[in-house]
Amino acid sequence: MSKSLQAIRGMNDILPEQTPLWRYFESTVARLLDNYGYKQIRMPIVEFTELFKRSIGEVTDIVEKEMYTFEDRNGDSLTLRPEGTAACVRAVLEHGITGGGQTQKLWYIGPMFRHERPQKGRYRQFHQIGCEVFNLDGPDIDAELIVLTWRLWGQLGIRDAVKLELNSLGTSESRGRYREALVEYLSAHLDKLDEDSQRRLKTNPLRVLDTKNADTQAVLVDAPKMADYLDDESRVHFEGLKARLDAAGIPYVINPKLVRGLDYYSKTVFEWVTDKLGAQGTVCAGGRYDGLVEQMGGKPTPGVGFAMGIERLILLLETLEQVPEEIFRQVDVYLCAFGEAAELAALALSEKVRDQLPNLRLQINAGAGSFKSQFKKADKSGALYALILGDDELAQQVIGFKPLRGQGEQQNIAFDALAAHLATCIVQG
Repeated sequence: MSKSLQAIRGMNDILPEQTPLWRYFESTVARLLDNYGYKQIRMPIVEFTELFKRSIGEVTDIVEKEMYTFEDRNGDSLTLRPEGTAACVRAVLEHGITGGGQTQKLWYIGPMFRHERPQKGRYRQFHQIGCEVFNLDGPDIDAELIVLTWRLWGQLGIRDAVKLELNSLGTSESRGRYREALVEYLSAHLDKLDEDSQRRLKTNPLRVLDTKNADTQAVLVDAPKMADYLDDESRVHFEGLKARLDAAGIPYVINPKLVRGLDYYSKTVFEWVTDKLGAQGTVCAGGRYDGLVEQMGGKPTPGVGFAMGIERLILLLETLEQVPEEIFRQVDVYLCAFGEAAELAALALSEKVRDQLPNLRLQINAGAGSFKSQFKKADKSGALYALILGDDELAQQVIGFKPLRGQGEQQNIAFDALAAHLATCIVQG
């Protein structure tokens, strides 16, 4: 027998019983970003491979080991996007929307792709919401990005489960001086480093700070500290950010080992982490990348942004039991009709009601059926109320109205009074 078709490992279907929670999360974030003045941008999921090599860095784990790269029919090397910042920078450069120093506050949503070992909270196709801001170079916009995520955690009911970690990577020049000092120190302790850290020491030494290996972590205790190599400009910027977070009452901790896994970061880097999801603790992360636009062929343009993992945040909502029950109710009213004449009248009546109540979720029974079978489907739909229309009701120009989730007797409502009655009941329900 042929093998049954199934999804690729690490690329998951999001089933109908799961999508209400996704829609709730996405709409909550979208509404918040609208309120802060961010505009949505949508980019392709496939880009030229060179884009990610130039932006993320050729010696990063993402480019070396994790990208889905293929050659198309024209012989071009293409890659499924592993993250959103590079694609967003490419888009603003291509369309010139940051030219002349124009400020742009943008956000996007969609799937990203990395060939990693799938595990809970880490998938090969995963979804992110990201924000990118261009042509603002002060700590005030860094603070705004953090403040709006703090507000989001409050709206979602997860503030107590997340912690903000901060660091500053300085400018490329100060980071270069620190890199030299770190390499010199680690080279003297080479035999105590794990194999992966020894490799990174030659290619991307700052990533050694991010190791989870206990022996290497012990070596890092006495390693040079980034803060000791910061330039004055970066130090003032970082102090300005901390002052604004203090003023907003947002708690944070300084993590001198926080470096992020992408080459383009400078100055501010931050992560929101949780200890409620096991090993996959980062739910939102970002920072400043003032040199990236120029690196990709544009004029010097300050930039800062973040990305949050939707799967992990939804998992956190479920773990903390912060999922509103009402989001799973997809139907307000279920209309049962018996007989062809009643079915025709039900269709016409339902469309009139929709005209008057555009936000009403009204489902008409399809496929006919007995009174018992239609009521069974009405109950299964999760509707608050059932409407009943048969030959007797049609003759009187009324419709039966029956509560399904609470107290109340069935009553008859005149056709022309139905919309007003439903508006009152749904608000109360």
